[in-house]
Amino acid sequence: MATPADHGRLMDEVYRHQRLVYDITRKYYLLGRDHLIAHMEIRPGQSVLEIACGTGRNLSVIRARHPGARLFGLDISEEMLLSARRKLGTTVGLARADARAFDPGALFGEAAFDHILFSYSLSMIPDWQGALDEALRHLAPGGTLHVVDFGDQSGLPRWFGRALRAWLARFHVTPRDILPGTLDALAAGGGTLHRQSLYRGYATYARLVPGRTGRAPQRAAPPSRGRAPSVAV
Repeated sequence: MATPADHGRLMDEVYRHQRLVYDITRKYYLLGRDHLIAHMEIRPGQSVLEIACGTGRNLSVIRARHPGARLFGLDISEEMLLSARRKLGTTVGLARADARAFDPGALFGEAAFDHILFSYSLSMIPDWQGALDEALRHLAPGGTLHVVDFGDQSGLPRWFGRALRAWLARFHVTPRDILPGTLDALAAGGGTLHRQSLYRGYATYARLVPGRTGRAPQRAAPPSRGRAPSVAV
């Protein structure tokens, strides 16, 4: 498995030039980001952390919708953070860090966060289950984890799914087919989960308030065939 330093260098290489056109191009296929943001119930003064915040696009939208929120973002790519700092200025706390191991106190002076989100980032993090576990460690009691990422494309033509995955692989992106089952496991122990397939399986969206024992399974878990535990939308 790549070390954090290796992955950071890879992401800097991938996005050194792409970051300049990232927001313009990604709006056409990173579907569901605004759906996630629209369903975030953020109260004034609450803290929000985006893991792998990229250019800061999502944090900019959240800031406009919730001006009273305290916003933070981390990314392993310094190249992406250059764009994020330019977009967000000093009103959002930004830091370079690895999603799989970070210290929010040292980075931001925060002990925990009321909301943590992953937006099309788990498909790029090598140890994505470890990143989920790390996020849960830094989620405040009663806090919410928000996720949107590529789905299994089960409702779309097979040729489309094959072509999409071949194209994504060029950018070191791997859809996590076991993500729904992993989120179900995280809701164990009394957690509540709202999970939704968007755009005929193109994307998976979830909102999770974890239970005390929720933890990402260390081995691949198949997607749950039953209905996910649900919280009122």
